[in-house]
Amino acid sequence: MNTKKIIPESFRSYYFDTVKAVMAAPSPSGYPREVAPVIERMALEVGCAFERTGKGGFVLTYPGRDHSSSVGACAHRGGMISAGICKDKSARAVDADGGLSFTAVGGPLWPTLDGEYCTVITRDGKKYSGTFLSRSPSVHVYADARSRPRDPDNMYVRLDECVRSAADVRALGIENGDYICFDTKTTVTDSGFLKSRFIDDKASVACLITALHVMHAAGFVPENDIKVVFTMYEEVGHGGACMPPVREMLGVDMGCIGAGLACTEHDVSICAKDSGGPYDFELTSRLVSLARAAGLSCAVDVYPFYGSDIGAMWRGGGDIPGALIGHGVHASHGMERTHFDGIANTVALILLYFGFEAPATEEI
Repeated sequence: MNTKKIIPESFRSYYFDTVKAVMAAPSPSGYPREVAPVIERMALEVGCAFERTGKGGFVLTYPGRDHSSSVGACAHRGGMISAGICKDKSARAVDADGGLSFTAVGGPLWPTLDGEYCTVITRDGKKYSGTFLSRSPSVHVYADARSRPRDPDNMYVRLDECVRSAADVRALGIENGDYICFDTKTTVTDSGFLKSRFIDDKASVACLITALHVMHAAGFVPENDIKVVFTMYEEVGHGGACMPPVREMLGVDMGCIGAGLACTEHDVSICAKDSGGPYDFELTSRLVSLARAAGLSCAVDVYPFYGSDIGAMWRGGGDIPGALIGHGVHASHGMERTHFDGIANTVALILLYFGFEAPATEEI
């Protein structure tokens, strides 16, 4: 399968429009309010039934010929400081001088957050802009401005409001536990790179929706129903602990790039093992065979510091095969980047897994 055929220019535009829309909706772990209508609209447009789970996740059902059995695929929207998306944070406390202390929701790369713009979202829906800063933010004032650690104990959020005390901040309606969402800085370059915060894992959400779009536009009916699950709590460890009844589950997340790993931003990565142990041998082998037979650019890797919704599913008692793939992502949980080549290879492998083998037409 040639990804240049299965991913025509209009398909490429659809993907980037989709990922930008998902990125624009804050969705840190535990906060589905703003992204829910976005995903629901997209689900209906690609011929899927849409339902919400009790934990704030979403299940999209693409109908097949046989409704008695289903295969599944999953990705997550919650973020790290959350990834996703926001990889954002929640407010921990209001400082006496009107700054906000915070706690992570997920696992951000702290030094990359210094100077990032953000938005505080209160429980009644008010939004206030701010900036993440070191507590020694000026080189003209603080001797340790360059050397002070960048972590929650040594950083705070400066609100863009006239506040001088905790009482001033609370008068705005901001309280402990409110979410703080980072600006994603989502950018698509002429050379095909997508760079943004929360590519992990919003870019994979867009991959799955794009695969559904291709099948729907082609009038493809799979052998069985397909359940696409978007979880809300992956970045804190239990997103996939409860899954709909399917006979197997494909996790679509980010592929790791770095020392000792084969994956690049142009590949679809197939994970053989991560921190939780190996993925299902037979399902992983099937994915490797599908990718190689189709001529996709793929890499098989072992991720040294990683967990996924498939691992959470198994820890929650899931007794079905599970495997993991994803486009290569550079600088994960920091200012992330991937390339459309890797995205195209990932979407193509998802389509092969779903049983769709016909090249997309230029009308898609």
